[in-house]
Amino acid sequence: MRTIVAGTIGSILLFIGSLGVGWLAAVSDIRQNPVVIALRFTTPGAIVSIILVALGGMLLVREWLRLGQKLNHWGPDTRKWINAAMIAWSVPMMFAIPMFSRDIYSYIGQGRVMQSGLNPYEYGVSTIENFFQLGADQLWSESPPPYGPLFLWMEQGVVAITDAQPDQSVILFRILCIISVAAMVWMVPRLARMHGINETRALWLSVANPLFLVNFILAAHNDAIMIALALGGTLAAAVWRDWRGGLLGAFLVTMSVAIKPITLVFLPFIGLLWAGRGASWTRRFVIWFLTLLWSIVILGVMGFVSDFGFGWVSAMSTPGSVFIWYAPIGMLGLMANALVGLLGGNGGHAMDVVHSVGQMMALPVILYLMFVGRDERIIRRLTLAFAAIVVFAPMIQAWYVVWLIPFFAVTGIRSDWQTDVLFFLTAFFMIYAVSDQLDVFPYLDIDLSSGRTIAAVIAIAYGAYLWFLDPATRRLFRGKYRGVPQTAVI
Repeated sequence: MRTIVAGTIGSILLFIGSLGVGWLAAVSDIRQNPVVIALRFTTPGAIVSIILVALGGMLLVREWLRLGQKLNHWGPDTRKWINAAMIAWSVPMMFAIPMFSRDIYSYIGQGRVMQSGLNPYEYGVSTIENFFQLGADQLWSESPPPYGPLFLWMEQGVVAITDAQPDQSVILFRILCIISVAAMVWMVPRLARMHGINETRALWLSVANPLFLVNFILAAHNDAIMIALALGGTLAAAVWRDWRGGLLGAFLVTMSVAIKPITLVFLPFIGLLWAGRGASWTRRFVIWFLTLLWSIVILGVMGFVSDFGFGWVSAMSTPGSVFIWYAPIGMLGLMANALVGLLGGNGGHAMDVVHSVGQMMALPVILYLMFVGRDERIIRRLTLAFAAIVVFAPMIQAWYVVWLIPFFAVTGIRSDWQTDVLFFLTAFFMIYAVSDQLDVFPYLDIDLSSGRTIAAVIAIAYGAYLWFLDPATRRLFRGKYRGVPQTAVI
């Protein structure tokens, strides 16, 4: 109970901090709240908010680790504590101002474009008057949305209900994400059970993970809807390994594709599940064809109804045009840029080549996993194929990692270096999140760069404390503590 309470305090600190440095639309009525004014529009208030965000995020990481330590036997009596933690840690986030991403305001802008009868793949949110006052990021104001028609309809529906009022729109988008998270709470244990994995431990590693909660609830990313649908399609295909599961699984995955096209990689593995155990190669190819045809028909109907056709396919390149230093391919691109530039060549072109080649490297990995591997490992093979797309991308956002966690959790994350990697990634991306996406009022004595530095120093110091000094959590990173071993299906 003490661990759950401490984690809840961390979530509450995030809530309070969001009032000062969370993403808030310029026309939001919340800006008139006296507490928000004190935290957002005064230098001391902004500094306090930054500190609270850094401490809250890292405290959640610590208590998540401690919860796993205390429940390490993972008996039937532990589920109630995981459920309590997920609920208690999520509630403050439900009412917080969005943090760590402002994409939710782009959703509103795209919904307004849809409501205006314009094609969002041809007209950016900047074509709609007053778009910036509603919180959308100017960086993507003229870019086509990297989303499919289903999510565009969701955006339009939200805007139609709220008349584009930003605070009400945020609430509705967050409700969609909360429903998606609740669905994953139901699905993760069932998929874990199929693989002989402890269901409660799988929930702890995935949905109770603070990185999962801050991205899918606090930030309200539409990725929550995408992954819930993909997970549902995988579960359906795995439960009924026949035409029923195949059609339903492919339908749900296609709905996921209609949120974000990245989950197209699931379709060949849904086909393998549909083909059944011990299927011949002839049957597999036939089922792959039927799976693809069924998906194309569904997307074609959606494109016809929306009158967009397959225009969203070209928008897939929108997020791929950027990179980040910690992504392996992004780092190689930077190195190529510097080296070619020193030699007098076109460094930017060299970097683009590296990024393109890197992304293409995922294809042979996916093909290998499609054709090689035992039947009982199909979902693990799907997971590794999905991971290949992330690893070989020049840009890896925190929520890209969150995409993968439920699938690795249900197919097995061993209590050795595999959990160490997850612990490190959770801490790393939490540190990066609390120090990167801050909305600091530009007319204060503290600027955005200084605010990020304060948050980074606090978060890194806290992470170092967890790793080297904390009497409890340092055992996790020195091999002195291991929970019940989980066999990874690899």
